[in-house]
Amino acid sequence: MTVRWGVIGPGRIADKLVQDFVHVPGAELVAVASRSKDRAAEFASRHGIPTVHDGYRAILEDDGVDVVYVATPHPQHRAIALAALNAGTAVLVEKAFTVTPEATREVVAAARATGVFAMEAMWTRFFPAVVRMRELVDSGAIGEVRSVQADLGVRNTAGPDDRFWSPELGGGALFDLGVYVVSFAQMVLGAPTSVAASGSMAPTGVDVEESIVLGFDDGCSAALQVSLRCAMPGSARVIGTDGWIEVPPRFHHPDRIVLHRNGSDPEEIVAPSVGGGYTHELAEVTERIAAGEPESPVMPLSDTVAVQDAMAAVAERLGMRPIEGSAEL
Repeated sequence: MTVRWGVIGPGRIADKLVQDFVHVPGAELVAVASRSKDRAAEFASRHGIPTVHDGYRAILEDDGVDVVYVATPHPQHRAIALAALNAGTAVLVEKAFTVTPEATREVVAAARATGVFAMEAMWTRFFPAVVRMRELVDSGAIGEVRSVQADLGVRNTAGPDDRFWSPELGGGALFDLGVYVVSFAQMVLGAPTSVAASGSMAPTGVDVEESIVLGFDDGCSAALQVSLRCAMPGSARVIGTDGWIEVPPRFHHPDRIVLHRNGSDPEEIVAPSVGGGYTHELAEVTERIAAGEPESPVMPLSDTVAVQDAMAAVAERLGMRPIEGSAEL
């Protein structure tokens, strides 16, 4: 079975992701949609996409599209994902999935009610190095896991008109960078039961930087940092009673890990990705849809809900008021 893909939102991330379709057996990129037909046409011309749709509704009504990759600004994800699912079209929604827990739960409920596949595009979980890390953790290589540490920061010098400073466009550190560290911690430790956060805000009302501490019922914890003001290494560590696993920079798209067992020399494990790194999540979605499965066990919808809940708690601690937008369909 060939799974036919469409793209909604032909921006910077989509431009990188579609280049990896060449590495995905059974996947065919057939359509692109934008509110600007000229922009969609230019994107289609560059990537050899045969069908251009003027507006989002048209691609959802295209019987030749099985799944859409949603790469619009975060606040538009909810409306597009709901429309797609109700039209019977599967969705891969760029992270952050939405900007509120309520919107995330609404999309998840629609996916489960319709039986149509849906997944958050958290590419990190599918990188071979991260897959190997999870295998080592599950095998007890570092004993009982007790904590996670992760940081991710960039020095953003964009002007005040950049979308990173706009609450209407889902700007701020949390939804672009915080989602990575929170999702990494949740992947290892599960859903947190407490969230503490402190940081700073831009005059526009979006977050610039924050430190986050997640707590868990069994006493485990995660110490996380993100910033749009300061460049950070972008490393992560999973710490257990018998050692730790280091995920070197940049941890959200790694090509190696380092296993530190107590009393032993470090062991570097190299596991490169294919293409630009998007290949692995694209293959996961393609294979699940071809098999008629409604979600991914690697990035299940329940994990997306847990991550969104934690980010909402961070936003509340900082005084952020995320704006859930709409998309013209």
